[in-house]
Amino acid sequence: MEPITMIVIALALIVCAYMAWNIGANDVANAMGTSVGSRALTLKQAVIIAAIFEFCGAFFAGDAVTDTVRKGILEVDFTSASGLTPDISQDIAFGFIAAMMAAATWLTIATRFGLPVSTTHSIIGGIIGVGLVLEVDHNTSYINWEVVRKVVMSWIASPLMGGIVAFFSYWIIKKTILDAENPEGRSLWLAPILAFPTFFVLGLALQFKALKGFFSKAQSNGWIEDKGEWLPFKPEDGGPDGSWNPFLETAWFPANSLLLAAIIGAIASFGLYLVLRRIDINEESRGFRGVERIFVWLQIITAAYVAFAHGANDRSNAIGPMAAVWQVLSNDTGMLMEKAPIPLWLVLLGSAGIAIGVMTWGWRVMETIGKKITEITPTRGFAAEFGAATTIMIFSMPFLAVPVSTTHTLVGAVVGVGLAGGAKAVDFRVFGKIAASWVASVPVAAFGAATIYVISGGDNLKMIILLPIAFIAVAAVMWQTRDGEIYVEEALSDAGKTEQKAATPFELFYNHAEAVEVTAGHMLTAVNKAADGKDASKEIKATIDAELDADNIKAELRKRMSGQDIRLMVSMDDFLHMLTRQDRIADYAQNVAEQISFRELYQDKKARKMLKEMAKVVSETVSVYKETAAAMRDLSIGGETKVAKAKVAGLIKQVNLKEHEADEVEAKAAAHVFSNGDDDALAAMHMYRVLQRMDDVANACEKAANAFLPSLSK
Repeated sequence: MEPITMIVIALALIVCAYMAWNIGANDVANAMGTSVGSRALTLKQAVIIAAIFEFCGAFFAGDAVTDTVRKGILEVDFTSASGLTPDISQDIAFGFIAAMMAAATWLTIATRFGLPVSTTHSIIGGIIGVGLVLEVDHNTSYINWEVVRKVVMSWIASPLMGGIVAFFSYWIIKKTILDAENPEGRSLWLAPILAFPTFFVLGLALQFKALKGFFSKAQSNGWIEDKGEWLPFKPEDGGPDGSWNPFLETAWFPANSLLLAAIIGAIASFGLYLVLRRIDINEESRGFRGVERIFVWLQIITAAYVAFAHGANDRSNAIGPMAAVWQVLSNDTGMLMEKAPIPLWLVLLGSAGIAIGVMTWGWRVMETIGKKITEITPTRGFAAEFGAATTIMIFSMPFLAVPVSTTHTLVGAVVGVGLAGGAKAVDFRVFGKIAASWVASVPVAAFGAATIYVISGGDNLKMIILLPIAFIAVAAVMWQTRDGEIYVEEALSDAGKTEQKAATPFELFYNHAEAVEVTAGHMLTAVNKAADGKDASKEIKATIDAELDADNIKAELRKRMSGQDIRLMVSMDDFLHMLTRQDRIADYAQNVAEQISFRELYQDKKARKMLKEMAKVVSETVSVYKETAAAMRDLSIGGETKVAKAKVAGLIKQVNLKEHEADEVEAKAAAHVFSNGDDDALAAMHMYRVLQRMDDVANACEKAANAFLPSLSK
């Protein structure tokens, strides 16, 4: 091998590793974003899981799609001596180098600026761009438009299929668990059953890929009669069509493999059941919050599932073209072969590149994907990830071997979850941006690849000069946009801190409700002390301080909501209206405390007794309201189910009844004060003002609770 050829191969390997790195950096958000967005995984945990399973998927399950990318897009006549020559083979090899470099460059720029693009689209666009140039140069047809058509159709079919699977997955969760009278108890034994399909598909992938060599060895040793009984049907093995009948030789899924996958799934599901039984669900976590805690375990499984599926499908985007380059430039004939083994070291290079991309730049868009489309929970995330991963694995099977976009598929799955009623605030503007990137990636990568190839002219020396220039250009762009850069260490260090915060708007809303109750509690203690003739100055100050704490939480929540693209089950205006109504409870409680501080209460024992009775009813009203706010939080977490809505509606009714009771107590107390206050009119008026302000607290609870009603009708 000539030294100049060795240099070209070395540069090509660098480009391949760079492409694999971009795959990990850009698409890992799609694989793990929902897990981070639902708080099932921290950013650190997601990076680690993604790196491991992306590597495993790429290493064990990427061969079929690799062949599609390597030789499926560009069609070459391997049977005719005139159809393929060393010169044509070298042109194809150089074209693949150009395609990888163009696609990788586009991905780097897109990732840096937060654009959700498809690595699959990018590399296929690059190959098509080079193919068009080759067709002009050699005056023949190279692009297999039938394969391109199949790939393009998959870009429509994969999000649609992912959405359908996710829709029904979440619909089943809602009907069987979230709408149940005891959702937590129901989820403990249903969750392992729901996880069974995940384990089943992974069991199939394990056999078809990881254990493929084992079955070959088992046949040669006489342990099994035919490895075909355990491996998927390939069209080239028996014709163009496979069969759904598992007992036929051309079955897409042989009966033995289905049975073994079912056994693997059953064992794994039983193991999950044993794990879930050990989870300590305290009283505060019961109901929907307990369900979500249980589904954290399932989402960790599906997160690994998605990462595995992504590695299996998208590894080919780097390895496929490089396999062709290595085959042409490394052998003496300089010919592209129809069949050729992919070197283990090349598989490791691509797999390691993806893993490193995950661990370095993967965090950039992970949280964004998990939060911008919708505010997602573990149950929703489980359904979305299961729909996406299952779709990707199906398209990755040998009988299809179609490169699909993880971005498309997961977006379709998340939208499917939204259509199932669990995430009504799906932002279709994000979907529109992603769709625009689907359209942009292909022509941008095609133009870039064609430009690089034309400039190189298929010459080794020119390619050696051109590739470093391209790397320098990319580095220059990164350097020019370095301002405001967040480094990976900082991003990962922040992950642990955010765990302690209320991550969703409605959780912060409930935190504010708790602060409001604390304010009202101090106020009521102050009222009771004043009614008993004791010094209430400390409680009055505590009331004022607590109201300030409530204001701080309100300000933090408003700040978070302003200028950010957060998805809610209600409109932003409705949410802020609910927050304002809730905050007025604390404001009126502070007013009561201030009224008490003005002067001593009316010296009438019956009036003071009735004031304490009023304080008791107001306290009960505030307490029921806080329960209503908690139910609203659970409603947002639990998928807006009928059961959750009924609970909120019932609590709203209780708040209204308590407020009516407060009105009756206030009317009786006011009547007594005005009937017996002639001797000390000023004190009587002061007592009446305190009663009024306390009634305002109860009225504020009623109005705050009634502000929830519009969300129940949606």
